[in-house]
Amino acid sequence: MKKVVVSLCAICAMMVVTSCRSSKEVVTLGALNGEWNIVEINGSAVAPGTGQNVPYIGFDAVSGKIYGNSGCNRMMGSFDRSSKPGELDLSTIAGTRMMCPDMTMEQNVLNALKIVKGYKKAGADKIALTNAHKRPVIVLEPKTTVDLITSLEGEWKITEIKDEALPAKLEKEPFIVFDLKAKRIHGNAGCNMINGGFITEENNPRSLSFPAVAATMMACPDMSIERKVLDALNAVKYFDVSADKVAGLYGEDGALLLVLKKK
Repeated sequence: MKKVVVSLCAICAMMVVTSCRSSKEVVTLGALNGEWNIVEINGSAVAPGTGQNVPYIGFDAVSGKIYGNSGCNRMMGSFDRSSKPGELDLSTIAGTRMMCPDMTMEQNVLNALKIVKGYKKAGADKIALTNAHKRPVIVLEPKTTVDLITSLEGEWKITEIKDEALPAKLEKEPFIVFDLKAKRIHGNAGCNMINGGFITEENNPRSLSFPAVAATMMACPDMSIERKVLDALNAVKYFDVSADKVAGLYGEDGALLLVLKKK
């Protein structure tokens, strides 16, 4: 009889310990808010190659939106804010379609994210994104907070508009110059000079918009590029800058509107 009591006590003790461990691993959805570097995929450390970005993912707990970079392209999507703690479905995540020299890491990131069904703690400051069997497929660590807008300082040549590459030689090449101290831009839209201010949001380091870009009114034989540049600038909501000094300006839906290359 004593042995039975001891066994039952041992089982109870094990259940309590297991319960405590499980509760310590569970985090609320709000804990995901912010930006995270993707440091491990399916047990292998992430090591970006030359010209690749460090893949990261950002969660906006207020809007339920996801954004980030998979190593080459920008990612975007949404998640259900009403999900239970520990549950997360990222199967609808999407991305832009720019080609990079090596897409292996990007494919690994996207394939892993699409099978994510949950999340839990993975050490003191890391989060594991888990599959349907609660096994980690991606490990995240907090992204160091920096003032990313500073990377836009200076002059940038506009090379693409909505996935359409501009001709190599134009009479007037469109460009933008960012003056961060004054929080203003100036440049050329393809015919006329442009100038105006830009706005960023304090809680979103990649937010960017141009609320009042003005242009001179000179007429040119072909105004098509200028109209596209101005329309794109008016729709910009986010930006990203790659390791090889190429910037992407994106709309509210995550669509790539302009590609800039540092001069």
